[in-house]
Amino acid sequence: MLEDGGLIEIRWHGRGGQGAVTAAELFAHAAINQGWYAQASPSFGPERRGAPVMAYNRLDNVPIGIRSEVYEPDVVVVIDPSLLKMVNVLEGLKENGTLIINTRKTINDIRGELGLNYRIAVIDAKKIALETLGVPIVNTTMLGAVTRVIGLVDLEFILDAVKERFSAKASEMNAKAVARGFNEVKIGE
Repeated sequence: MLEDGGLIEIRWHGRGGQGAVTAAELFAHAAINQGWYAQASPSFGPERRGAPVMAYNRLDNVPIGIRSEVYEPDVVVVIDPSLLKMVNVLEGLKENGTLIINTRKTINDIRGELGLNYRIAVIDAKKIALETLGVPIVNTTMLGAVTRVIGLVDLEFILDAVKERFSAKASEMNAKAVARGFNEVKIGE
């Protein structure tokens, strides 16, 4: 869990169409509803579906004046694990930062492969998405994992944001994906 106080910056890595931008928007919406100052912003150009994209969150207990990309995140979220071989997702990650990855691998596997001393959390979000949504769109599952790992926004506010964003049936399925992500993420130190 991150400390309650001071600016927290999150960088989401995914591919176009996987919902990284939507997840960042939902996180910011929930944080604002809980009383935080929060931002969500995308970083993409004319990329096609499937191209690497990033989204950003900032969260603080005072107004946020920064409007740039996040260059030194406290947390990096990797929605698509294939990006680990294509993009330097760890670029700028603070020394005491946290890496949250959608993967079937263990924390020790990831630590060994990447040679990391960061705090690492893993979740098989694809499996959960297939079981709850019927499609491999993992953004809401990852949103649940991020919520638990960061520990600053209550799950109820995340679920409310999901219910506001999606239609009745989709919100129910996505709420289940969020809850499973929250409950099934494995967090290492």
